Amino acid sequence: MTNIIALEPLTAEAFKPYGDVIATRDREYFMINNGSTRRYHQLADVDTETEGGRTIISIFQATPLTYPLSVGMMERHPLGSQAFIPLFGNAYLILVAAPTGDLEQDRLDSQTIRGFISDGSQGVNYHKGVWHHPILALTEQDKFLIVDRAGPGNNCEEVHFTDAETRIFNKGVLGTQL
Repeated sequence: MTNIIALEPLTAEAFKPYGDVIATRDREYFMINNGSTRRYHQLADVDTETEGGRTIISIFQATPLTYPLSVGMMERHPLGSQAFIPLFGNAYLILVAAPTGDLEQDRLDSQTIRGFISDGSQGVNYHKGVWHHPILALTEQDKFLIVDRAGPGNNCEEVHFTDAETRIFNKGVLGTQL
């Protein structure tokens, strides 16, 4: 049996169980720099201090994967949040599953994976422990600003699915969403 992951538009409400949507549309701001700049303040909360961690900024350069995509693994960061902010304004995909509770005992249920599509003006901040697929660019040589944790401890755990658990995502379902 083929398990198809449906995509939905990325909204703050739908994404709330997994983290924050980083976007300025419909968000409050205040003026700074003598009135020449809008500051959209605290769009996400960075959580990186567990076990002596610190916040770092990186840039990822990503290329699209081959579709239809067989989703055979997911990862999570139990010691810190991780944010992805698109630099070129291109749409990209997000696959997530919420942790089931205790981070020590948590196992991912592949049937709970949800798929979102960002319109390219939205970033995401995965909360600590949220299962997610590595970055899914749709455009050749896309770049993302990453706000992440560095420090001691294992902050990347992966789960690999059996063939029966593998979920399929077909790029054709994007249609006019791009």
